[in-house]
Formats: sequence, structure tokens, C-alpha cells
Amino acid sequence: MAEETTVVRNVCPLDCPDTCSMIVTVRGGEAIGLKGDPDHPFTRGFLCRKMARYLERVYGERRLMNPMRRVGAKGEGRFERISWDEALDAIAGRFRDVAASVDGPQAILPYSYYGTMGKIQASGLDRRFFHRLGASQLDRTICASAGGLGYEYTVGRGRLGADPLAASRCKLVVNWGSNTVDTNPHLWSLMVEARKKHGATIVTVDPYRSTTAARSDWHVQPRPGTDAALALGLMHVIFRDGLEDRDYLERATVGAPLLRDRVLEEYPPARVADITGVDANTIEAFARRLATERPSLIRLNYGMQRHHGGGMAVRTIACLPAVVGSWRDHGGGALLSTSGAYDFDVARLTRPDLSPPGTRVVNMNQLGEALAGELPGPPIRALYVYNSNPAAVAPNQAKVLEGLRRDDLFTVVHELFPTDTCDYADIVLPATTQLEHVDLMGSYGHHEVMYNPRAIEPRGECRSNADVFRALAARMGFEPELFPDDDTLIREALGDGPSLRGITPERLRAEGSIRLTLPETYAPFADGVFPTPSGKCELYSERMARDGFDPLPTYTPPLEDPRSRPELAARYPIQLLSPPRPSFLNSTFADSPRHRATAGDPTVEMADDDARARNVAEGAWVVVYNARGAFRARASLTGAVRPGVAVASGIHWNKLSPGGSNANATTSSALSDMGGGATFFDNLVEIRPLNPHSSDITPRPC
Repeated sequence: MAEETTVVRNVCPLDCPDTCSMIVTVRGGEAIGLKGDPDHPFTRGFLCRKMARYLERVYGERRLMNPMRRVGAKGEGRFERISWDEALDAIAGRFRDVAASVDGPQAILPYSYYGTMGKIQASGLDRRFFHRLGASQLDRTICASAGGLGYEYTVGRGRLGADPLAASRCKLVVNWGSNTVDTNPHLWSLMVEARKKHGATIVTVDPYRSTTAARSDWHVQPRPGTDAALALGLMHVIFRDGLEDRDYLERATVGAPLLRDRVLEEYPPARVADITGVDANTIEAFARRLATERPSLIRLNYGMQRHHGGGMAVRTIACLPAVVGSWRDHGGGALLSTSGAYDFDVARLTRPDLSPPGTRVVNMNQLGEALAGELPGPPIRALYVYNSNPAAVAPNQAKVLEGLRRDDLFTVVHELFPTDTCDYADIVLPATTQLEHVDLMGSYGHHEVMYNPRAIEPRGECRSNADVFRALAARMGFEPELFPDDDTLIREALGDGPSLRGITPERLRAEGSIRLTLPETYAPFADGVFPTPSGKCELYSERMARDGFDPLPTYTPPLEDPRSRPELAARYPIQLLSPPRPSFLNSTFADSPRHRATAGDPTVEMADDDARARNVAEGAWVVVYNARGAFRARASLTGAVRPGVAVASGIHWNKLSPGGSNANATTSSALSDMGGGATFFDNLVEIRPLNPHSSDITPRPC
């Protein structure tokens, strides 16, 4: 008798704006095929290179399949198999002991990010559990908080922006701090469509000649961290030459005269050229095209916000569509994230009311400081890690690893594969993949609500996040009604918000993907009404003034910049950027043999002049270092960076990297100007050839 074959529509779980719909073919309980959904309006039948081979991840030989307990020293990665009952009893017992101690439950810290983006598996019962426990709260700021806040100061609550599907209508498309080809490929395909159909010009603003910059019609290459100055220079030209949309500014903005005065007085092209390294003629030409070619879209992304002035940079660039009036057009304006368009009932799902008043909040970028007892509040005595790999991805890596080695720290890691962080765990729990659990998905790159059913049974003894927190809650004696089944959680998350009206669990199970309840022609600010305190686009923000910021757009230099820190640059003169590598997503897939082979060795791209000055040849192993740490990489002389800048792309796992460390050995846990964001790209280093006869990569002064 032939085994039954079924087709299931799943959803990509990755931290990616495309949130693709996937068609999974299942035969005899095994997934045998996976492809992009041709009927989904955004996926349109293709998947990225990572997800196209997701079944290799589901059935990977190195997947964690059962709970384990540490038997070696922390960091060795030596474990013995135990049962789920033993694991859950050990975790609940330790949590009870810590909570009952003099330090109290705030000595317990959850640590997670978006290894999965699902509403149920990423931010549901986990939040309820730790809120009910009274544990310290985690401020999840590692990716988008600075830019998100800067954008909201300007255009208002929800980070609303242009309709991604309308990008194909544009005449001018600007990728600003966005390697769209590799990190948002379905939007890139719409940009290319605009080029083919409407003769659109694609511009990329990036200190690095990324894949997107190389495929664009025009690459504008500022110095790292100077994006706000460039935007202010564009505004100078636009106001000076009378190219602003005066009607839109008068009707729809607050503070236009003050902004005009500032940019005309403080940011002429010559000064901006000196700050940014972009010549004045390019600034002039860019400004004129942005003001006169319509529709125009600025695809803002998070690359520019990963330095000290990152929040202000996004806030400043977000003013440009109002200045030129591009919000009037369908497809025009700016696009940072679509996530704010979703009216999920987050409070009902996560229950922040369960957390005791005054509970400590720990910024996730300061995990090293938290584990070292350097933050206010009790010492961290128990750490629960899920949906993240902080040993590899957190900044100030040496300090993080030092904390994870503490003998008195009880660490639990719930994971798919034996990551760097697993090696420091006391208890390791095996996690499900997206094909093995139920979830509800929004997106930050389109406007579809999507349902992810279970396509196959969990492999081995793997359990989902929601299942584990239900089991732990039962052992802790928490109220069962707080920890219902996944279907109940989905219904609670959908709530009754305006953009989700009419979208029910029943419809989602039947249809798979449903567009938000938005106008067919979605141009959120065409009428000049914004969800800000004033109801207008706030070029001048009273709220920012109250929060202690300059109420007008301005340029905030990086913390580690040769101009602002010449004494530091004398020792570490290279500005290091560490963007994603196309074969990985942060550290996800970095253990896959196929993806590692595609990615190749860790590299650092250098300018020819910098390489010659250091006697570094193409392909040679070098050490990249500063006072915080060091890592090894192969020198790559691609011409993709200007002198004084280097790029080390991709978060390679430490234990799979030569020298046992990655780029985060050099990054700082300093925070951005607003939102408590990470400053990964605010990083001065030096580079030297590796001594082939030594394994030493300890930092040393020039």
C-alpha cells in the first residue's frame, strides 16, 4: 500500500522581513520536499538560499534529540543524556531555590531573541512564565530598538511606512543601510521590477560595497556612522534650491521652518562632504533626484543604527519623505518595518501585568555586565537561554564568556543544535523546528497574517518552547489557566484590533495567509495625518525634547571614530563593520557543513592601501584586534571598502572558527543614543598578519 502524501503550507521562522510561505510535501510522516509558495503575494514561489535547504536542518545529524546534563567543565560541551522529567525537575527545583533565597526571583534572567519569529513560540508563554515567576525582565534591544524609536519620534506609533508590494511602482528606490539583495530578496525583486517596468534608478547608501550596492545603479559610500550628516546635507540642497514640497510641509509637518534654518546654516555640502567622505557634487545630484523623481522610496534598514548616533540617524532620514512630499504617492515614502501595522493583542498574549511592579529590566546588550554583577539589582544566579546564541552573537564576547563560565551560575539552553552557548549549559533541552510545532506569524516586511501548522511530528524527544513552559509552569505550581494550549493563545493574540478584524483562527487554518484589513491602495500618510502627538510628521519633536534629545534632526558622531576619538584611533585606526553573511542568519546555519562551505573561511575585507601598510597579502590570515579581544580572518582585498574601513561579515561559531573567537570578540556593549540599542558597527580595531608559528591571538597595542 502506497504511503499517503500530503501538502502542508508552513511559514519561514527566520528573523527576516520576507516571512515566506513554504509548501512542504510530507510522505509517511516525513517531509520530503520544500519550496516557496507560488500563490503567496510576497513569496511568489521562491525561497532564499538558506531556507531552500531547510529540510537539511530538520533532519540534520547534529540535531539535539534528547535532554542532557553537563558532566564536564563549563565550555567543554560534555553532557550525559537524561529524561525530560529529570531535566524539568532540575530546572524547577533550582528556580524555586533561587526565588526563595535572599536574592529573590530577580536573580533569574531569561535570554532570548528571534531564533523564531512566531508569536506563540517566540513571545508567548515564555513571557507569561517569567512574569509570573517574578524574574528579571529582558530588554530585547540587540537589533532594532534605536532605529525603531528614532523612526517613531518622527512618523509616530507603529513605525508605519510604504506598502512593500508597491515598490515596483517607484521611479527612484534608495536602499539606505540595507543590503536588500541578501536580507530582503523578495523586496529586491520588486525593486528590479520597478527598474524594468518604469526605468527606476536604484541607489544604495552604504559604507560597504555590498551585493546590493554592486547591483545598484548608483552606490553612495559614506564613512561609517555619518548617515545623519548625509541626510542633513541633502535637506540643505533641497531647501536651498526650493525643491521642498511646501504644501505638504505646511499641512502635514511640525517644525519645517526650524529644520530649514538648521540645515541651511549648519550642513552645507562642503561641510557634509568633509564629515561623510561623499563629494559635494554627489550630495547635490542625490538631493535633486530625491526631490524630483516620483514615486520615490527610501528602504531604511538597521545597518545605520548600530552605532552611537544610530537612533538619530534613522530619525533624520525619516524626515526626508515629508520634506520632498513622497508620502503622497502609493509606494512612496519610507519603509523601515511593517510590524506596527499588526494589531496583535500583545499584552493579552504576554501578560506583563503578572510581573511585580518595579521588577528589574536588563538590557540584553549588557549580558556580560549582568553576569559579572555590574548592574543594579541582585546577581544573576540562573539563566534560561532560548531562541538565541549569546556566546556567539552578544557584544563584548570575552566578558559574556567569562560570565557563562561561573560555577555558581545555573544555565539552561533550549536549542536545535549544540551551539557555542550550549557548551556552557548545565541543562540542554532539544527544540522543535518550524515543521514540528504550531505558530502564528506576522511580518516586518509585508502585510500578511500567516498560520503555521504542525507538518510532521517532533523528532526524537524535541519539544517546542510553549510545551516546555507549560511543563515548567505545572512543576512550579502556577495557575493552569495562565498556560493554555496553542490554539487558545492564537485566538488571544489575534484579539479584536482594527487591522486584524475578521481574521480568525478558523480562517487562518483554512486559508493559511490573510492580508491585514488595510485599504487596497495603502499609502498611510498621503493625507498628511500621522500617529504622533501632534497628528503630523514631527520634524521638530517636543517629545524628544522632554526625553532629553535634540528636538531637531542632527548628526551624532560614533563613539569610536577617528575624528571623535583620535587618541583611540592612534592605536586602533580601522573602523570595523560586521554585517550579516548571506550564507548565515546571524549565527543560525553557521554550523551547517553546506552553509559553511558556501560562506568559506572568516574574512576581513580591507582597502588595498591599508593592506599594503600592514604587509598583508590577499588571502593571508590576519588578526583583527583591539583592547576588548581579537579574532582571526583571511584578508580579502575586494575594493569594497574605503581606506580606514574593514568589513568582517557573518557570525561564525567560536568553536568552529580558527582561534576560537569571532568578530564579537572586538565589539562593545556600549549602547546607542536612544532605545538602548547595540553599537556593533561602532568599533575601532587594528589588523596585523598572523604569525604562522603561533596560536596567540591576544590583543596587543600597535
